[in-house]
Amino acid sequence: MSSSESEVQPPPPSSELSKKAAKKETAKQEKLRRKQESAAPSSTAVSDDTDPLGANYGDIPLVELQSKTPVDVNTWTRVESLETSMEGKNVMIRGRVQTIRPVGKKMVFLVIRENGYTVQCLVQSQPHLVSIQMVKFAASLSRESVVDVEGHVSVPGAAIKAATQQQVEVQVRKLYCVSRAVPNLPINIEDAARSEVEIEKALQEGEQFVRVNQDTRLNFRVLDLRTPANQGIFRIQSQVGNVFRQFLLSEGFVEIHTPKLIAGSSEGGAAVFRLDYKGQPACLAQSPQLHKQMSICGDLGRVFEIGPVFRAEDSYTHRHLCEFTGLDVEMEIKSHYFEVMDIVDRLFVALFDNLNQNCEKELEAVRKQYPFEPLKYLRQTLRLTYEEGVQMLKDVGIEIEPFGDLNTESERKLGQLVSEKYGTEFYILYRYPLAIRPFYTMPCYDNPKEYSNSFDVFIRGEEIISGAQRVHKPDLLEERAVACGIDVKTISTYIDSFRYGAPLHGGFGVGLERVIMLFCGLNNIRKTSLYPRDPLRLAP
Repeated sequence: MSSSESEVQPPPPSSELSKKAAKKETAKQEKLRRKQESAAPSSTAVSDDTDPLGANYGDIPLVELQSKTPVDVNTWTRVESLETSMEGKNVMIRGRVQTIRPVGKKMVFLVIRENGYTVQCLVQSQPHLVSIQMVKFAASLSRESVVDVEGHVSVPGAAIKAATQQQVEVQVRKLYCVSRAVPNLPINIEDAARSEVEIEKALQEGEQFVRVNQDTRLNFRVLDLRTPANQGIFRIQSQVGNVFRQFLLSEGFVEIHTPKLIAGSSEGGAAVFRLDYKGQPACLAQSPQLHKQMSICGDLGRVFEIGPVFRAEDSYTHRHLCEFTGLDVEMEIKSHYFEVMDIVDRLFVALFDNLNQNCEKELEAVRKQYPFEPLKYLRQTLRLTYEEGVQMLKDVGIEIEPFGDLNTESERKLGQLVSEKYGTEFYILYRYPLAIRPFYTMPCYDNPKEYSNSFDVFIRGEEIISGAQRVHKPDLLEERAVACGIDVKTISTYIDSFRYGAPLHGGFGVGLERVIMLFCGLNNIRKTSLYPRDPLRLAP
């Protein structure tokens, strides 16, 4: 027996095992990809030599999709624009195949979706117009594939309930596939769009629908975004940002863009992402607070910003994220921080009015999947002192720690009490205890040790805005920073800004995602964040 035959080989090191595992996983994914490709109908040329009408359908070759020939975009019609007045008109539309319903071998109904709007298209075999092979091609398409459709608009005798454009139908004459989706999607759009009400009703009637949970939705966010509710949510979000910007510009504000890499904490506390910046310690900005105040010291007068905000909180609640979009405002004041609250009042009443008037379709799409009651708000926003709010809670037996903050349950209860007493779900609570506010908050003139010139704003019993008059005296700023555990050296340039003469000023910050969540009565902020970042999620 040779020595090589008698040797016992040692087990491979752990690094080698991990490489093998990675190799195995790669092979597994490749096998899955090949399986999907083989399951999908093979790509064909646009023309079919065996079919005299073969040029009217097929998969478009890649070379034709590489911006080969400019085409007038006005020759295309958007699905949302299709209407009965276009009867008999030839149209070209591009969209996704939402549903495919063959009826025998000579007819296929396709529902085509573009940006949340849908229309029914009929592919029916007709001599010299539509071949049997074209009908077969239509039936072979996979759902969510992108297609080009050319055909005539017709007006059916009855409304088509399966489409948003219920009064029209497209009689297809040409059909080309731009991009095929894999035949087996990880989540079904129809399932993802179903409301909890539908699911529960089906269970009571002995049926069972697939329930797509939150994590699955976020893992396949690109598909989840295609549901009508999500199309509505993110169009509403776009409108909120637009109204916010336009209102403030009309009030003489200047839009600014502040750095997100800073030397020290902007809010205080441990909830900060720390990183190495070319050998120096740095942080991701918890807010644009310091730089928007510095901009006021730079005589910009009134400023605002829409940008990312980072909080390294280990919070797993329904309303916290590690990254969100901040809507921030800072402004000079003449005598009183109520001037800032006046802006909040008029801005948000204008915002709510605008959403209700201009986003009816989007709100209805959200409401269909996530039912909610319209927000109740007053023409002039209710203002209560923090002490008045605490007293309302005490009157119903809820004790609040003196000079402490309201917890989530107390906020919700107070929101309920305010709604019952004053008929509004949007209100301002001001004159908060100093101990629970950031270091740059101005203390009250009459009780500077215990209260501050600050406020919070609530929607449906949850806080969405935090604001205040700011400290503009450098000595007091340093004192407050030290008291809040902030290393003064890391914010020295900020404090120095106030040594050169600083006007009275105040401001506030709003979480964009939280505004939409509460306006639409949603139960989780991840529904209003395009690609959420929380303690457990860094992808997609």
